[in-house]
Amino acid sequence: MQKISPFLWFDGNAEEAMNFYTSIFSDSEIESIHRSGPEGKVISGTFSLGGVRYMALNGGPHFKFTPALSLYVNCETQEEVDTLWAKLSEGGQPQRCGWVQDKFGLSWQIIPSILGELLNSTDRVKAARAMNAMLGMQKLDIAALKQAYEG
Repeated sequence: MQKISPFLWFDGNAEEAMNFYTSIFSDSEIESIHRSGPEGKVISGTFSLGGVRYMALNGGPHFKFTPALSLYVNCETQEEVDTLWAKLSEGGQPQRCGWVQDKFGLSWQIIPSILGELLNSTDRVKAARAMNAMLGMQKLDIAALKQAYEG
């Protein structure tokens, strides 16, 4: 069992969020849903995304997600970036530098793995060009990042 799990607070739509997230990521599933009362209202649940367990609570309108907490998704290809970006931004809000806020208000970073290589290059001039290119993007474009890096 995973010792530490992110605990996500929703305002009445935890089941919808769990269904949405598990439909997007492979190796994902809803593990449990806890209901209450004769109408079977969802109180909480657990789900996993890519093998990581999350807990969800319908806690009410008292707290909202902020970008201070985001989920980082390491993407190997532009196709993966494009697919995840499209699904997570549907009904949500695209942000800068690979960040997107989904329709539930949760922030995600959809980041191609090559970005770390480019930004951590020992050639600081090339790394700076890649950084400047990234800062001008919403959804990250691997080809454009590489082109900026090469100059």
